[in-house]
Amino acid sequence: MPQQPARGTRLFTVTADTLVAVDFGPRTKRRPPGPYGRLFARPGTRAFTLANLLARLPMGMFSVSAVVMIAGTRGSYALAGAVTATGLAATALVAPWTARLVDRYGQARVAVPATLVAALGSLALLLCVRYDAPAWTLFAAYAATATTPNTGGMSRARWAHLLDGDPDALHTANSFEQAADELCFMLGPVLAAFLCGAFFPEAGTLVGVVLLVTGVLAFAAQRSTEPPPSGRTAAGAPEPSPSPLRSPGMPPLLAVCLALGAVFGSMEVVTIAFAEAQGHRTAAGVVLALQAGGSCAAGLLYGRVRFAGPAEDRYPWCVAAMTALLILPLLAASLTGSLLLLSAALLVAGMATAPTMITNMTLVQRRTPECRLNEGMTLAVTALLGGIACGSAAGGWVVEHLTPTAGYGVPVTAAAVALLVTLAGPGVRTAP
Repeated sequence: MPQQPARGTRLFTVTADTLVAVDFGPRTKRRPPGPYGRLFARPGTRAFTLANLLARLPMGMFSVSAVVMIAGTRGSYALAGAVTATGLAATALVAPWTARLVDRYGQARVAVPATLVAALGSLALLLCVRYDAPAWTLFAAYAATATTPNTGGMSRARWAHLLDGDPDALHTANSFEQAADELCFMLGPVLAAFLCGAFFPEAGTLVGVVLLVTGVLAFAAQRSTEPPPSGRTAAGAPEPSPSPLRSPGMPPLLAVCLALGAVFGSMEVVTIAFAEAQGHRTAAGVVLALQAGGSCAAGLLYGRVRFAGPAEDRYPWCVAAMTALLILPLLAASLTGSLLLLSAALLVAGMATAPTMITNMTLVQRRTPECRLNEGMTLAVTALLGGIACGSAAGGWVVEHLTPTAGYGVPVTAAAVALLVTLAGPGVRTAP
């Protein structure tokens, strides 16, 4: 019985006066994997990434769920806002200490108990609201959620550990992580609002707790990719290392994060107010999702680009582009008053967000001592949260005392402040 020629072989034969050659090799060449394909071809990366995404999604759910749950049962948005603001302030104080423990003792040993404490706080808030407990119990319960670990920071720390010595791959990983942040903060509020509206007011908080605990447990179980605890020496004594706050160029970078947070916080409040003034308040979530979607797409594209120069050189250009593009929503709102044109302007303006944040986090990583990487990135996130709170207050004040259209000047001003700090801040544009 004739056998099939092996793949890759050639068969030669003669027909009359013609030599015939038949090539049994494959007709198509396999394209080499792209930067993201090479990134996730590394063992264990897909498992810890999927688990981290599951744990990160609730970060965009909890505040919206708490507001809907408290306002729906107590009838007071003022109380709901005060409770969430208290949780934000507690997170700003507790998160850096939690990150420091993660660096010193390891992600699994610290993240799991810290997550369980935060989950108990969320469940306590749910029960206090459900059974009409005194108002002060709501503040105490929500403050307990401040122990939630910075899951995005832990994922970035794993990439930094796995990709040590490969700056191009680390750039791709940071780009992916920023796009994941944008995706989670885009889908989280939508999912929370749907659950609270379609089922019962506590549904968003309950599902968020389940996702957070499940995701962190699955993430902590991926021990092969976990960076080793670097805060102790072999003898067991703490390793002396400077605080990230003392690293050259770090304070102005955190100041930029504070200003960028003000951009995000003010943009959210002003857009909601503008949509309500146009009679389309329910469309505000979709409009803001377009901004996050533009940022997510730009982040993934940014990760495929290979840059010749250092991140310090392109950082001012990223912040300048963000400042310039934020003028588009202001123009769309003031010149046309069209929510549709505003949506398009926010989509374009959002495309500068991810490249700016990716470059910012890259610089934070380079200026943070390796043994305190989680702490350094959590300080950046804390600065962003503080800026979001300040930006929300400033945007709300302008909307209330002036107009929603004038409110779009707040994010432009905050971005301009970030640009001034970038250009004038000592050490921001100097490689360590």
